[in-house]
Amino acid sequence: MPTRAVEFLRSSAVFAGVPAREIEALAAVAQERAYRAREYVFTEGEPATWFCVVRSGHVKILRTSREGKDVVLEWLGPGEPFGGVAVIERRPYPASAQATEPSTVLKIPQEPIVALAERHPSIIREMALMIGRRLRSAHDSMKSLAVDPVEARLAATLLRLAEREGTREGRAIRLPFHLTRQSLADMAGTTVETTIRIVSRWLRDGLVREEGTHLVLGDLAALRAIAEGDAT
Repeated sequence: MPTRAVEFLRSSAVFAGVPAREIEALAAVAQERAYRAREYVFTEGEPATWFCVVRSGHVKILRTSREGKDVVLEWLGPGEPFGGVAVIERRPYPASAQATEPSTVLKIPQEPIVALAERHPSIIREMALMIGRRLRSAHDSMKSLAVDPVEARLAATLLRLAEREGTREGRAIRLPFHLTRQSLADMAGTTVETTIRIVSRWLRDGLVREEGTHLVLGDLAALRAIAEGDAT
């Protein structure tokens, strides 16, 4: 596993400025852990002892509202780190991380990553840039939750996922992972019942289609119109 871990860590922007010998030392103490769908990597308030990177599959970052409802803050795919700021600042995880499908996560202990960050400030800089991007995305999502209709939020969520990880197939885009109605509902801030009803209508109308366990966005123009509130 160390050789695979070295190659994987070298490909991450967070470690771009770190010498090869230090990447190898980090890989030597890293652990690769498999998670089942809906299994938690860590929970909100838990001591931050691991810096994590998604190796395969997907992990969602979520917080629980006062009403007991899960609010999805981020949907992370292969190569994306999480939990790093809490680890470096030595404070509890501010949110929970849960696998959305069978996934593997590369986990690095706290002390080696803190020591490495102290020697290489570029790690902190890259993490700050990453957090800035995520905060802008979260702000847009919160604004959307406050003012946009449910259908617009669902369309925008699908388009955002397609832009990040989708595979182009002619005029369509395939999502290269299994996206459950519950996960889509969580990301769009609505109920699974509403999500099932809207997605079923989109399937009938040809805006999206299902191929095996994957969604394919067939009519991107129509989905963009719905997301922007221009659908008639």
